Parts: sequence; C-alpha cells; structure tokens
Amino acid sequence: MKKKIVVLAVVLTALVAAGFFFFKGNSKNAAYKTEKVTRGEIKSVVTATGTVNAVTTVSVGTQVSGTIQKLFVDFNSPVRKGELLAQIDPAAFQAQVEQARANLLSAQANLEKATVAVVDAQRTHQRSKELFAQNFIARSDLDTAETNWHSAQAQQKAAQAQVAQAQAALKIAETNLQYTRIVSPVNGIVISRNVDVGQTVAASFQTPTLFSIAQDLTKMQVNTSVDEADIGRVKTGQDVTFTVDAYPDDVFHGKVSEVRNAPTTVSNVVTYDVIIKVDNPDLKLKPGMTANVTITIETRPNVLRVPNAALRFKPEEVKAGVKKGKAFGPPEKKGPRVWILEKNTPKPVFISTGITDGNYTEVVAGALTDGQEVITDNLNAKKAGSTSPPPGPRLM
Repeated sequence: MKKKIVVLAVVLTALVAAGFFFFKGNSKNAAYKTEKVTRGEIKSVVTATGTVNAVTTVSVGTQVSGTIQKLFVDFNSPVRKGELLAQIDPAAFQAQVEQARANLLSAQANLEKATVAVVDAQRTHQRSKELFAQNFIARSDLDTAETNWHSAQAQQKAAQAQVAQAQAALKIAETNLQYTRIVSPVNGIVISRNVDVGQTVAASFQTPTLFSIAQDLTKMQVNTSVDEADIGRVKTGQDVTFTVDAYPDDVFHGKVSEVRNAPTTVSNVVTYDVIIKVDNPDLKLKPGMTANVTITIETRPNVLRVPNAALRFKPEEVKAGVKKGKAFGPPEKKGPRVWILEKNTPKPVFISTGITDGNYTEVVAGALTDGQEVITDNLNAKKAGSTSPPPGPRLM
C-alpha cells in the first residue's frame, strides 16, 4: 500500500511540474532589456582616412645633362640651404667656358683694331678737309675720306656688339658649369635619392628629379578625403585626432587648416580634400603613413543622453501595425521617441534630439529624467527566433 502511495505521489509531482513548465513556456508576458538615461559628454565627429605628408617637399633636379661624378648626401641626410648635394662631371662644361672666354678675348681684340681704324680714318678725313680748303685735292677725295671715317665707326660698333655677344656666351657657359653643382634650395632632410654615382642624367625635355627634400619634418600635415555628405560640417580650426598603424596606442592631435573646394570623384563617390596641420616634435610621423582621422565637429558636456538602441526600438505589436491596447497603438504624433515600461507595458515618450556620437543621442526636450529606464530590446523576440525546442513537457 505504501509503495502505491509513493508511486502515485511521484506521478502527481511530475504532472504538476510538466504543467507548470508548459504554461510558463506559452506565457505571453514580454521581457524587455532596458538601459538607464544618463548624463555625460557627447561628441559629434566625422571620420576619414588620410596620408601623412611633409608641409613642404622640394624636388631637386638638374638643368644640365651629364654623368653624376660625386654624391655628398644620402637618405635622411640633414641639409642646409646652398649645401652641395651632388656633382655632375664638369669637364665638358669647363671646356665650353674656356672656349667662350677665348671668343671674348678675340672679340675684344677686334674691337681694339676697329677703334684704331676709326682714329686713323678720322685723321685722314681731317687732312683731306685742310687740303681741300687749299684746293690741293678734288672734292671726290674728301668724300672718300669722310666715307672711310664713317665706315670705321660702324665697324667699331659691330666689334662692340661682338664683345657683348661673347660676354653673354661666356656667362651662359659659366652658368652651365655652375649648374653641375647640385645644391639644396632649402633647409631640410633628404627623404629620397633617385640617382647613383656614374648614372647619366638628361635634361633635354624635362628636368629629372634627383632628390626630394622635406623642408621641416617637425611640422607635418595630413591630407584626407571627406565625403560630400560630411564636408558641410567640417570647418577650419576644428580639433582633430588620428592614429597611425605604426603607433596604434598613440593618439596624435591636430587642427583643420584648409578645406579645399576642388572635388575628387572616384567610382561616383565625391570627396573633398581636407588639410590637417600637426606638430611632430619627436619625428614619429613619417611621410606616407596612413592616418585614421577623427574630426570633432561639436562637443557638448554633461547633457542628458539616451542609447541609440532605445531610439531604434519598437514593440512587435507596433511594428506589425496591430493595436493591442492604448499603449501599443500607433501613436498619432510623429517624431523621435523612446519606450519606457509602465505597469510592465511599453509606453512611448516623445523627445527632441540633438547631436549624436553613434552610441548615444542628446535629449534636448522630453519627459525623461536622469536614471530613468528606457527599453532597448525585446528579449522574447530573440527567444522566439531561436532554433531551440520550446519549453514544456516532452512525451517519450
């Protein structure tokens, strides 16, 4: 008898437990995830990707052709303005200078000869005038002497022109000889060298680049491209932070110095160049590094804010457009709203929003207080979408 009573009690207990789980699994009571309304700082930012460059990079080339005879600097060499960087073989240019100088000496000698001829022709003309006055020579002889004098003067002027021409040719030859010395036009650091000793450079059609010199690597700039949807919010003087892959834990600071108006279109995407100036006293930043840029548009400290998930949340009944009570009915008023729990039922609260940082949104106006709970997710909806078997009794 006792054994039957025990068996009956076990069966009844199992049935009660199965019924409890069965009805609990089919309960329509919703469960929601909530977060508190808080106060804090919100930053509105624009993100972009750019390249670190020197503020001024000078390309040093050559104006004459020839063979590189010597190199005096290499990569990363600091240079001063006027310092010798390289030497092109000057032999041919030195010969041209000597030839031009010889031509100048010849022209100067011809000028002296022409000057002597002018003096002689002038004396002859003066004697002919005196003899003609005494009727010792004919008029034609006087005219011939005068013509010879004027002709000698013309020859003298031509000789003077030849001297000037020879001087100009000598100056050109000396300038070309000077161009065989490649000197730095600015103070800076050599960031690239494109020639070696023995290499021939030709300057016939365009000037070849021998060296690239960054004028001052302690002052750098980031050239970044900002999408046309965000460019209207970017202004000169805004604060900027960015990181580079070489120093992932370091945050560098700068300011927007220029917003360029020229558009760049790639695959139908329009962007605009934004220049960011940044100090580089430790020389950590190097030209060509990729920068992940964050431009701070506006900062508002200690404002009431709600999670963005709360603004995206809608109860399932509202999503389906089915009215199940006043709280779930589609509200007549339109605009941003969040949902709070009132007697375990979602209730909409309409608010006016300000700036957002992607995670939180500023609450400008609305019936919300600091610390109040707002709904961010429906937990039952996630359970309904899972593939696990529903709770309740299982029959063997």
